[in-house]
Amino acid sequence: MTATNAMQAIISAAELASESKGQNPPVLLDIRWQLTLAAAAGSPPFDGRAAYEAGHIPGAVYVDLDTALAGPAGDGGRHPLPDLDVFTQAMRAAGVRADRPVVVYDGGQGWAAARAWWLLRWAGHPSVRVLDGGLAAWPGELSTETPAPDPGDFTPRPDSIPALTADQAAALAREGLLLDARAGERYRGEVEPIDRVGGHIPGAVSAPTTENVTPDGRFLPTPQLTARFQSLGAFDAPKVGVYCGSGVSGAHEVLALAVAGIEASLYVGSWSDWSSDESRPVATGPNP
Repeated sequence: MTATNAMQAIISAAELASESKGQNPPVLLDIRWQLTLAAAAGSPPFDGRAAYEAGHIPGAVYVDLDTALAGPAGDGGRHPLPDLDVFTQAMRAAGVRADRPVVVYDGGQGWAAARAWWLLRWAGHPSVRVLDGGLAAWPGELSTETPAPDPGDFTPRPDSIPALTADQAAALAREGLLLDARAGERYRGEVEPIDRVGGHIPGAVSAPTTENVTPDGRFLPTPQLTARFQSLGAFDAPKVGVYCGSGVSGAHEVLALAVAGIEASLYVGSWSDWSSDESRPVATGPNP
């Protein structure tokens, strides 16, 4: 796939500080969330709202990933698309409007923020960016005040960018490029801490999204991202798709591709959906 102009998908902390003082400051959404693995059973689950209340970027509104940015686990995987009315009300309550840019951030990993970025783009918002490096990159003071934004007027336009079904993901693995954003050991089927079976969609290429960032959680410089995706065949494929475990870290890889100037589709149900159907084939090992 030939790259076009790189999409404006991320924003630095310095740029956010400057824009927040402008005439049309961005709506700021705090999407702190962490994946809870089966291996961590017995430890208290991460509480994103408590983390938000303990300190957030001034003016940010907390949005819960599990209830506002995903539907209940079941058919369609662990994080299927949310009910459109629920998502709409959550975005309006947070002050999201079509005529104001939106900036989303999380605790630093970038996965949850990328899920919000992808979903707002899928719903047709014209200007959404992720704070590169997340909360840890913010140099200013944090606030414990909960803002009361004016209600937004955002009206979603679903499917403004494509989302892949299981059948479409399988076809893309044969006819284009389907990237698996999970850790390599899950792709190879050596471990599977969450889903029914380990392995990957036949034909998919391993491309852990953790390799798209530096140790501090910021994206690699664009030339390095471009070189990485070039080596994976993304610039030569007619279409590019991504999946992960449940459509969260995969959104982060779609974001990394966007930074490199490549448009990619997300299989929202991802491995949690694919592996739930015993009739679907499963590949293991290091090769597609």
